[in-house]
Amino acid sequence: MNMDLKTSILNRLKEQTGHVGFYFKNLTTGESFGYQENQQFLAASVIKLPVLMCIAKWCSEGIASMDEKIQVRNEDKLPICGALTLFTDEPLVDIRTLCRLMISLSDNTATNVLIRHFGIKKFQSEFLMIGLKNTQLNRLLFDVEAGHKGLENYIVPSEIGMLFDHIYHRRFVNPMVSEAVEDILLLQQINHKIPGRIGEDTVPIAHKTGEDENLSNDVGLVYAKQPFIVCFAGHDTCVWDFEDLIRHSSRELFDECNR
Repeated sequence: MNMDLKTSILNRLKEQTGHVGFYFKNLTTGESFGYQENQQFLAASVIKLPVLMCIAKWCSEGIASMDEKIQVRNEDKLPICGALTLFTDEPLVDIRTLCRLMISLSDNTATNVLIRHFGIKKFQSEFLMIGLKNTQLNRLLFDVEAGHKGLENYIVPSEIGMLFDHIYHRRFVNPMVSEAVEDILLLQQINHKIPGRIGEDTVPIAHKTGEDENLSNDVGLVYAKQPFIVCFAGHDTCVWDFEDLIRHSSRELFDECNR
């Protein structure tokens, strides 16, 4: 790793307002570095990544099936993000499609339907089983009442990086499950951050974003000549400035790893 580039990225992170974190790992050399990478950050929609991975694991174990259909009720529908809110009826949707919508369009309705179906406690237990100590699912998305009680969902950049490491090396459950998770992540349609200056069609980028007021996250696996993991998390920050940092730093890391 070019030390000047590493120092430059770390300095820019330190200059950001609010609470920001970062994790990088070159999957060819094994070199990694970060900034506040072991701290908790508000998850927003990045929590959907470990939710997807738990469901994929359960389906591989026969606990669930991707073909199982769940009814999406009108009361489940959220007016933010996704496609399911556009349905005027209450469709039966298979788990595979719900997972794809949850990731590709960051569909919050699909996410809450899946979380309700399996139960928060089941996810909490599985998070620990797959190595997530401080990445936590504590409530449904847009659950205002739970939020008032102080319940939040959290991610830790280094822990999310670990998940991508397992996916890349095909160690998450088995190669087939790892590839299935990666295939869904590659469907991502929200591409203005990590891929923003790399170009979403330049190389495959398996990633998941998260957004909320004064919050922006993006975590992913970039298939440069030397593939790398990069995770950005920030809240109580200037979203415009932080997303600009995400785009520029991701491009610089891509150039470094694509020589």
